Amino acid sequence: MHATEQAAGQQLRMVWPRERLSTPPCWSVPEKYVLRTFRAGDEDGHVRVMRKAGFSDWKEENVRASLPRCVPDGFFVIEHKVKGRLVATAMAVDNPMPLHPHGGELGWVAADPEHRGKGLGYCVCAAVTARFLEAGYKNLFLRTDDFRLPAIKTYLKLGWIPFLFASDMPQRWVSVCERLGIDFDSIGRVTVPCSPGT
Repeated sequence: MHATEQAAGQQLRMVWPRERLSTPPCWSVPEKYVLRTFRAGDEDGHVRVMRKAGFSDWKEENVRASLPRCVPDGFFVIEHKVKGRLVATAMAVDNPMPLHPHGGELGWVAADPEHRGKGLGYCVCAAVTARFLEAGYKNLFLRTDDFRLPAIKTYLKLGWIPFLFASDMPQRWVSVCERLGIDFDSIGRVTVPCSPGT
């Protein structure tokens, strides 16, 4: 669900460990911010956050198209109380796929760079993860790009783990972990048997 695909045509994926289905992540929203669900009138603010985060083609039509696919009360935003502006967002998207039957996707994560370093991305991602678990989803996944190192670091901190579903995934994850200063062998992962050429 991201604008940039890798040359191989496959984004990285991560999954929520099955052994943690009864253990939602915890979070604490910083002072001067409030976490809430999306509501009518948030469209312009949401588009602004998405564009500032690098999704330059994001439009109000994208918001309208996303709403019906979100789990009820699963479209989260963080508002800066001082200025009354949205500064972070993430969605709990009902998105079953062959490798993720009855799957829920943590998607369209974005945060305003002006508010970097406050853990806002962590908060919206934690809220989405918890909402999926509350709704009874058992196959949670997300898609991301190799270069989105701050986002990947956040996902790992939350407890998401690499999903090795294609033959190039182990080496790509080793490279990502090296750039993050993390030992790939120290983190959990889920491996799917791959056919040659996948």
